[in-house]
Amino acid sequence: MVLNQVLGARPIAGLLILSLAVTGCSHFRRHEVAAAPAPMQANTQPIAQAQAAAPEMTATEAAIAAGNATPAAAPSATVDTRGMVNSSAPAHYTVKRGDTLWGIASMYLKDPWLWPEVWVINPQVANPHLIYPGDQLALAYGADGRPQVSLEQGGAVRMDPRLRSTDLDASIPTIPYAAIAAFLGRPTIISKDEISHAPYVVAFRDMHQVAGTNNEAYIQDLPAAPAGTYAVVHIAGPLKDPDDNSVIAYEAIYASTAQIARPGQPAKAYLSDPARETLRGDRLLSGDLSQTPMNFTPRAPAGDVRGHIIDVVGGTDLVGQYQIVAINRGKRHGIEPGTVLAIDEAGYAVPDVYRKSGTIGETQSVTFAPKVKLPEERVGTMLVFKVYDRMSYALVVNATDTIHVQYVARSP
Repeated sequence: MVLNQVLGARPIAGLLILSLAVTGCSHFRRHEVAAAPAPMQANTQPIAQAQAAAPEMTATEAAIAAGNATPAAAPSATVDTRGMVNSSAPAHYTVKRGDTLWGIASMYLKDPWLWPEVWVINPQVANPHLIYPGDQLALAYGADGRPQVSLEQGGAVRMDPRLRSTDLDASIPTIPYAAIAAFLGRPTIISKDEISHAPYVVAFRDMHQVAGTNNEAYIQDLPAAPAGTYAVVHIAGPLKDPDDNSVIAYEAIYASTAQIARPGQPAKAYLSDPARETLRGDRLLSGDLSQTPMNFTPRAPAGDVRGHIIDVVGGTDLVGQYQIVAINRGKRHGIEPGTVLAIDEAGYAVPDVYRKSGTIGETQSVTFAPKVKLPEERVGTMLVFKVYDRMSYALVVNATDTIHVQYVARSP
């Protein structure tokens, strides 16, 4: 019994010595690269606290801080990515401010939504997909010929992080923030029940019919303890699902911000930050309305998705790159932030007036001519960034032709 215990303890002691040796070498290399003026303190924080700090670090740094650094996980083999790398893809790339994950994925891959299949990640990091300005990416190929993009540290080793003597830059967003900045933080859709219970503008000071900056508005049905500020929205037409013509929700168009000056029934508020004129009957909505994450991984939907564009934010009829559209697919259909969908021109039915014509140029009556269904044609790509139960908002990240409402949104 004693002999077994002694023998069993020796491998454990050996592992501990090896662990300390590796930690010491890594510690020495980090000081050598960063030239830190003071020695690093021993990590006495619980692992849970180290993991909580992961979003402020690169994937490699978070793994080291948590004390759980392991070799990078191999990319998924569910999709054959061989042949999907662009011929112009760089072997090495340094991430810059202004880059987006979608842009980097497009630089490397013919189909950017296959990024999860080639990005080599550490599965023990809370969010291993975050990439920061200054990070160096490397393109390599596995033994099976599959491409792999990884965070390059000293040419090969991902376990040796770079120390930063300045504050960490924010991680790069998935899509251009400027393209949706005006959209974020603004109410977008509202249900019929929410409309009926929301406070509303009942009148304006001096009997104005419309109001703008610094005008005073009287608000009815504010709660007993109202919030300090509200977003004032104009309720536009209903958003209907073309599949069954049912109303999904109502579009809420941001008008202004109301600062409550005096509670009561009615309460008094000052209007500011106008995007359009405020009208009597406009509703007030409170709360943090900017719960849209900017860091998510672009990927194709897990299942087959086929829906339609039902609205264009901004009221225009023609859609191009970096415009926001609404589709009639949401959480219940398996849509999540980061889902990439293809946009197809709807295949229209046209009359075939030339079928069975007797001579060249002879045609049939349009009324009685048989119909021919034209095929759907690919015209763009969208990336979903905000999801509701039955609908979602997406940014058009690529457009090869003009896009219209009722065009098809489908799995790529």
